[in-house]
Formats: sequence, structure tokens, C-alpha cells
Amino acid sequence: MISMSKETISESLLADIMSVSKRTVKSWKKNGKIKPLKNGRYSLSDLDKFPQVKAMLESKWDEEQEITPARKYSSIELFAGAGGLAIGLEKAGFNTVALNEIDKNACATLRKNRPSWNVLEGDINNIDFSTYKDIDFLSGGFPCQAFSYAGNKLGFEDTRGTLFFEFARAIKEIKPKVFLGENVRGLLTHDNGKTLETIKTVIQELGYILIDPKVLKAIFYQVPQKRERLFLVCIRKDLVKYANFEWPEPFNKVLTLKDALKKGVLYNSDCPESQGQVYPERKKKILAMVPPGGCWVDLPDDIQREYMQKSYFMGGGKTGMARRLSYDSPSLTLTCSPAQKQTERCHPEETRPLTIREYARIQTFPDKWEFMGSVSSQYKQIGNAVPVNLAHAMGRKLIELLNNIENKEEVSLHNFKY
Repeated sequence: MISMSKETISESLLADIMSVSKRTVKSWKKNGKIKPLKNGRYSLSDLDKFPQVKAMLESKWDEEQEITPARKYSSIELFAGAGGLAIGLEKAGFNTVALNEIDKNACATLRKNRPSWNVLEGDINNIDFSTYKDIDFLSGGFPCQAFSYAGNKLGFEDTRGTLFFEFARAIKEIKPKVFLGENVRGLLTHDNGKTLETIKTVIQELGYILIDPKVLKAIFYQVPQKRERLFLVCIRKDLVKYANFEWPEPFNKVLTLKDALKKGVLYNSDCPESQGQVYPERKKKILAMVPPGGCWVDLPDDIQREYMQKSYFMGGGKTGMARRLSYDSPSLTLTCSPAQKQTERCHPEETRPLTIREYARIQTFPDKWEFMGSVSSQYKQIGNAVPVNLAHAMGRKLIELLNNIENKEEVSLHNFKY
């Protein structure tokens, strides 16, 4: 690997790291805030005034690879989907006791790849979790739903009828040492913040301490995709004095679509061929005109009008429309289909949607992980997953936390927000 002091990045990658537009980066260059090298790229070591870059330069990523469980930690996962979170946690050292999922194709995927896993297929409402004793860890990406606020307490009972209520019921019945909730960034502002406040109240009611929730950007954790997920880490109150949890350190490089689809850091071969959606002939001709990294704005005006129709007159970005990805940037966030008009994910070189295996690689699934069901179901399973490498990074830090609880090493509680 190139030494960190010599690592260089493009203007667009700097924009991704800083969560700003390319236009903003250009303005920084213009006013002298940043200075490119002669080749137009930027040296990471020259950008250490930015906290995001400084974190990459000083990362303890390699040290975190050494974290191993002090013993076998048992885990249960709810809303397991096709297994993105489960594989990452397994790689970190968790021993999966049970997984619940309602989608029959996702369950078939889990069973196909891990015949030994106990997959509880069906509605979470019908599962009695009180039979599971001495479970160390519970996780789940519960869907974000609005609560009724019918009562005044805005606690556990007020979430009844939602899937968060079932997630909370499982915690109440299992009483794990630690649990992880995973969700979309939008949960922070959902229903003007009332949804998250209610969730926090319920977590306290259940006897847990919530570490200040954090949105993690997948590009910092060996995932070649601009995806963000919100994580809630909670520790049982009787164990909080041993809680040394820290968020995972970033990898020292942002990986791109090329890293996903070609032999390199992530995979030891080019992406295998697989099934995928196809474009209608007219759409294919139009997208053939779009350059790598481009979108509808790069089309001739008459073609823009034809393709965009009413959207043409609405103004604004809409840069997901007629979007062709670029090998030199991370992929845009994958959706449940690569060929939806608003969220196009066209291959960087060939004029076609990304295939199933390309989708899976962008989500950092192993090539040997097979998906069951129709092509559209497979896309949906992959698009909804937590990226495996992001889950692995979180899993290592959760193992570190459970090790500290196991060793009964007391720590100060400065990290916690009650």
C-alpha cells in the first residue's frame, strides 16, 4: 500500500470525504484554501487541517483488525434481510444463535449460504423471545415508522403497532448485554425528531444506556459506495461501568467503483458475470450518450426534453436521472432497483444497469454469497442490506466492548449521553 504521506486523491473524492459538492471544492481551490498538485490531484497529507482527512491519516484501522472475542459471544438478529449485517458481525467473531426475517426469498438466501443458521421465518409479532437466555448481543435494522403518540408517556406502550415495538419487546424478553439498532439517516429528523426522542425514552425504560447515536459514512469503512447508516449502540445499565465503546476508525483510503468491480484491494478477481436488468432500446440509445460520472445534463437539449419530460421544466439537480457511474468515484447509494428513472445506476463503460453480482460487490458481499428469488427480489435484498464491510467494522468495536464487559474493566462514563 502507498504510504499515507504520498496518498493522493481527486477533486471528486475530496468532495465525497468532506460531504460537500464539487463546486464547493472548486471554490476552496479558487480562494486558496486548498492547493492541488501539478497533476490536479491533492495530497492527503496537505489536507490534514480537515478533521475527516486527519482521522484517515491517523487511523488505527490496522490495530482494530486484531480485535478478537475473549470467548464466543452469542447474538440474535432481527429484520435480518439477506445477511449483510449478519456476515459482518460473523466476520468480527459473533456466534449467530437466531435470525428473524419475514421475506421468504431473503430467508432462502440466509439458509442457502449458512445452512447451520437458525432462521426464524415469519412475522416478528408471532415470535416468543423469552426462550432465549444469556444472549450477549442483539441487533436489527428496524423499519422507521411514525408512532401514534396516543398516550402521554411517549414510551414503550405508545410504540405499539410498529416494528420498533417488536424490536423493543425482543430486548425486554432477551435482556442482552448490548444491542445495536440500525436505521436510515432520516430517523434523526423523522416526525420533527419526535420518533427518535420516543425511541430514546423506550431504551431508558428497558434499562439501557444509549451512546449518542452516530451516522457512519460507508466510504470510510472499505465500502466503495456513498451510503450512510445511523447506528444506535445501547448497553444494559448494570454493565455500563465497563463500557469502553468507541466508534470504528476510518480506513486510510476511499475505495471507488473500480475497487468493487475489478481485481484489487477488495477482491482477488474481476466481478463475475451474472443476471441483471436490461434497458429498453430507446433508453439504451439515450444513456449511451452519457459519459462516465455524467447524467441527464450531459445530453443534448432535445434529448433532455424527451427523456426528462415534465421534470425538464422543474429545475433543480435530479442528478440521479440518466446517471452513469464512474470507475474513479464510489458508487452512489444503491437502491432496490438499478434502472429506476429517478435513481439510475448505469455501468461506467457498458450501457446497461449494474448486474446482481456488481450490486453485491458494491455492498461488499463475498462473491460466494448467493441470492435466492427473482432478479427483482435479489436486487431488493442487496439494495436494502447493510454493507458487509461497514458491519464488520462496527462488529469489531462491539466485540471490543463485550471483551471489556467480560473482563470487568471499569471505565469513566464520559462517552455517554443519557
